[in-house]
Amino acid sequence: MRLPSGFFKQSAINLAPLLIGKTLCRKIDDEIIRFAITETEAYAGESDTACHAHKGKTPRTSVMYGESGIAYVYLCYGIHHLLNVVVADIGEPECVLIRGVEGISGPGRLTKALQIDMRFNRMNLITSNELWLEDGVQLPYTATPRIGIGYASEEDRAQLWRFVAV
Repeated sequence: MRLPSGFFKQSAINLAPLLIGKTLCRKIDDEIIRFAITETEAYAGESDTACHAHKGKTPRTSVMYGESGIAYVYLCYGIHHLLNVVVADIGEPECVLIRGVEGISGPGRLTKALQIDMRFNRMNLITSNELWLEDGVQLPYTATPRIGIGYASEEDRAQLWRFVAV
């Protein structure tokens, strides 16, 4: 069963651990591939110095200010596409990075394996027939500091907003 739009209308901090065990679905040609989500990170809007929206609304981040349940895909280091889910209410630029699924660790490896690129930016994950999320079994997880955010404030680097299935 697909996750409904109301599910995504929560803060990133609350929603990121709830995505552990949910199913990421990708249709490639005539095949539907399903993976349980095993790792996420929360990005909590303009007050979070690790969040792309920290400096306000830009052409790149404008998707984060819109409807929840939309994909925010961006190119990291000019090499890797990273998949985020826009969450919270309109005007609250929060998202959850999907860092890993069963059998694939690392957000760049994930998008490469599932052939996710900039074509998926702004895709509606509630109605899309190419990429969507389904319910799953909640997995036990641990919370740790986020990784790869050396540019953020010390306080934001210390937040336990990375969630990993155990």
